[in-house]
Amino acid sequence: MKLYLFISACLLTTSLAIAQEMSKGIKRFTIGPDDITPTTLYNSKTGYGFDDTTGLRMVESKRRGPTTYITANRPFSFSVDLPEGFYNVTVILGDVNGTSATTVRAECRRSFIQNFITKKGRLAKKTFTVQVRDTLIYNKEGKVTGSIKIKPREREYLHWDNRLTIEFTDSVPKVCQIEINKANVEHAIFLAGNSTVVDQSKEPWAAWGQIIPAFLDPEDVVVANYAESGEALYSFKSAGRLDKILSLAQPGDYVFIEFGHNDQKRKGEGVGPFTSYKKDLEYYVQEVRKRGADPVLVTSMHRRSFDSSGHIINTLGDYPAAVRQVAKEQNVALIDLNAMSKDLYEAWGPELSLKAFVHYPAGTFPGQTEALKDNTHFSPYGAYEIARCIAKGIMDAKLPIRRALLPKYRTFDPKKPDDYGTFYWPMSGSVEVMKPDGN
Repeated sequence: MKLYLFISACLLTTSLAIAQEMSKGIKRFTIGPDDITPTTLYNSKTGYGFDDTTGLRMVESKRRGPTTYITANRPFSFSVDLPEGFYNVTVILGDVNGTSATTVRAECRRSFIQNFITKKGRLAKKTFTVQVRDTLIYNKEGKVTGSIKIKPREREYLHWDNRLTIEFTDSVPKVCQIEINKANVEHAIFLAGNSTVVDQSKEPWAAWGQIIPAFLDPEDVVVANYAESGEALYSFKSAGRLDKILSLAQPGDYVFIEFGHNDQKRKGEGVGPFTSYKKDLEYYVQEVRKRGADPVLVTSMHRRSFDSSGHIINTLGDYPAAVRQVAKEQNVALIDLNAMSKDLYEAWGPELSLKAFVHYPAGTFPGQTEALKDNTHFSPYGAYEIARCIAKGIMDAKLPIRRALLPKYRTFDPKKPDDYGTFYWPMSGSVEVMKPDGN
C-alpha cells in the first residue's frame, strides 16, 4: 500500500485552506488560533470537530510549523465526516517545550498507537490505516443492493455513524496536527465473529479484533472488523454481515472466521457441530474463495472454566473439532485459538486469569452497583493476550501477511503469558456496565 507523503511544510493557517484541501480529498487539521482550537466543536455543517470540548486546552508555540498542541486531563476525540473506505491517518504528536505520552484509538476503541512517548522538545509523525464503513451493501457498479440489519444497541456505535472518530488518551496526550488521506490498501483482513472478536465500544470490555490492528504495519494491512456481539454463523449471514464482507473482499484479502459460542446454543433438528454448523462454515469458505480472497478459520477460545485441578473444562463441545475438520477437508488455513487459549488460561490459573476477564468489584466504574463477573468476555489485558495468540496463529499458518506483523508480535508462547503488571491500557472515555450479547 502506497502512502501519500506527509508534507509538513504545507501548513494550513486558515479555515479556507482546510476547505480547499478537503475538496482535493486531503483533510488536514492543524492546531492553532486560526484553525482548530479548543472550541472547535463537531457539527454537521463543517463536518469536523471535537466531540466534546470540555477540558480541552491549547498550548501555543512561537515556532514555525505544527507545534501548537491540544491536550486535556481526560480522553478526547476528534471526528470527521467521511464516506466508506480505507484512510491513512497521520498525526503529529509531541511538544517543542516538553514531553508527551499519547495513545490513539479510532471508531469503537480500535487500537492503533499505544503509549507513544516523545522526549522533551520533540515532535513525531505516526501513521495508521483505518476503515470507515456504513451499513449499505453495494454491487460492483456501486448500486445499493441491501444493508446490514444492525441491532438497537449498535446505533450508538461509532463505526456506523458515517464519520471517522479518533480518540486521544494517556497521561499527557498532545496533538499538533491530524491529516487524513484516502488509502490504497494492498491487503485487508475482514473479521467475521462474535463478542470475543468485535470492537467492544466501551470500557471495561475488549476483544482481540480491536487490539490486533496495533500489531500490524499499516503500509501492508488494514483490519476491517465486522464482528458483532451475540452473533452465530447463521445469524451473521441472515443479518447481511457476510454479504457486506463479500461485497468488499478482493484477491489478496483475508476473511478470518471465528464463531462457536453462540452457535452451540441453537437447538432443533439437524442442528449441531458436524451438521448445520459445519455446513455453514463450508458455505463461508466457498463464498470467500469466489471473491478471490483467502478464508482463515479460527477455533473459539475457551471460556474461563476450571476444574478442581486447575485444568480448563471444555464448554464448547465439538464445535472447535468441527472447525478443524472443515479446515482439513477444505484445505483452509487454521488458527487453533481453542488449543492456545487452553494453554494460556492454565498458565494463568484460576486466580490470575480473573485479570484477563471482566471481573471487577462493585463501584469500580461509575454506575456500577454490582460486581462484574464474566467468564467469557475479556478485559483489555485478556484481549491483548488473545490477540497475541492470533498473531502466533498467523505465523504458525505461514500466512503471507505474517510479514506485516511488527517484529515484537511475531513470537509468543501462550504457556508464558505477558506479565499483567507490565500491561498498560489508558482508559477510554466511555464505560458500560451491561454485559455484551452472547456468552
